Amino acid sequence: MTTTEPELYYDPYDFEIDTNPYPIWRRLREERPLYYNERYDFFALSRFDDVEKGLVDWKTYSSAKGTLLELIRSGIEMPPGSIIFEDPPSHDAHRSLLSRVFTPRKMNAIEPQVREYCARALDPLVGAGGFDFIADIGAQMPMRVIGMLLGIPEEDQQAIRDRIDDGLRLEEGEMPSFEDGLATGQAEVFADYLDWRAEHPSDDLMTELLQAEFEDETGTRRRLTRDELLGYVNLLAAAGNETTTRLIGWSGKVLSEHPDQLRQLAEDRSLIPNAVEEVLRFESPSPVQARYVTSDVEVHGQVVPEGSAMLLINASGNRDDRKFPDGDSFDIHRKIDHHLAFGYGLHFCLGAALARLEGRVALDEILQRFPRWEVDWDNAVQARTSTVRGWEKLPVVTA
Repeated sequence: MTTTEPELYYDPYDFEIDTNPYPIWRRLREERPLYYNERYDFFALSRFDDVEKGLVDWKTYSSAKGTLLELIRSGIEMPPGSIIFEDPPSHDAHRSLLSRVFTPRKMNAIEPQVREYCARALDPLVGAGGFDFIADIGAQMPMRVIGMLLGIPEEDQQAIRDRIDDGLRLEEGEMPSFEDGLATGQAEVFADYLDWRAEHPSDDLMTELLQAEFEDETGTRRRLTRDELLGYVNLLAAAGNETTTRLIGWSGKVLSEHPDQLRQLAEDRSLIPNAVEEVLRFESPSPVQARYVTSDVEVHGQVVPEGSAMLLINASGNRDDRKFPDGDSFDIHRKIDHHLAFGYGLHFCLGAALARLEGRVALDEILQRFPRWEVDWDNAVQARTSTVRGWEKLPVVTA
């Protein structure tokens, strides 16, 4: 008796698919490396080489209309200062400001504060028999770090994070609409902080952005406009919270499922940096990047017409056996020259050094206190968003 696999269908909004998209992504790579979805009218690339080339080729695959499928389809104008929604030359002018701040050297310099935030979160949980990778550490430490960098008072950080979470959450398994524009109210939550910092400068990123001068795409030497500043701060707060939260959650989930490798890490914490890279490859927190196709382009013998939406499934590329042998297996000793978890090319994530630092320190501090854990699956809840993939609740038992 023979069995046939169901018809190949990929939908980035389908909750059932999102629970474990890897079998479908594997089929895409093998059966339909250029995929087309009629319901939402998008194409998708899933192999490592194809995704990498798409991320590099910003002239053909543009970010200027948004990097989410729903944004591209909405046709709304992208707000200024959101460098992930820009192409050169404006992208280069705006990115140069942040690249001065988010250097590996500057990020590594804040490691003591990151460890302090981790200790503050974890020390009260020792002896409790368990904790939640999201509520107790994954959501807390990144929020404190980006709040510290921006100069947002600690008492206000939780409320801002809650607003960001609410803005990302999908309520239905279908494409969300942007009838009211692009979360302008979300950016306005930082307006009062900007006004305060303009009058009371300090040693923080918000002050640095307020005072920075740069040469824009027209060759004019100037400072950022208020709208640009709000765009910057909103982007930094959202990106600085969400992706690292997901990374920490995936570390807890994947290592629970590989207790032998968890034991190796507990015994030799020098293995942690490479383990973080493998978690990023194996469970990429930002798995899909959307692009607008600016001109007809031939891919795998088929013409993708100008005006199309293209999904670059970087999380699928990171499991591609052509790049990573036995890509669906998790191995903290894997040799990784580079993966696509932070993108590639000119839109490579500016916060990559910060995310790596936070992921490394969090795992180190957790293992120092809790060398073993198992996920409490009865109470674990997967998050549903169209931008990042991870856990809303991930409680573990430690004793």
